[in-house]
Amino acid sequence: MTSPRKPLQPRSAPILIALGGRIKQCRHAANKSQETLAFEAQVDRTYISAIERGVSNPSVETLANICHCLNVTLAELFAPLDGVSLKPTGARRANAAEPPLIPRSRLR
Repeated sequence: MTSPRKPLQPRSAPILIALGGRIKQCRHAANKSQETLAFEAQVDRTYISAIERGVSNPSVETLANICHCLNVTLAELFAPLDGVSLKPTGARRANAAEPPLIPRSRLR
């Protein structure tokens, strides 16, 4: 008898882990809780937690809101991340659909 398989958890990209740690560092420096930051940035507290753990990939707009609430610029947020690998992790969602076949006569 085989045990049930666990779904594979995608590995977080190093940049997301580093960014989350940097946001947490800035949040502590600003003496704010996750709940306070989430309220001010107009997101859920669990989303702040997921960002800080490197699980979520926040949009630029969300990052800008977080920076505004922490009184740091985007440049200041990203500056310490210079040495982080930007190499793709391969854990990206892919479109499994087949591209439609376009008849050659329609291409002219």
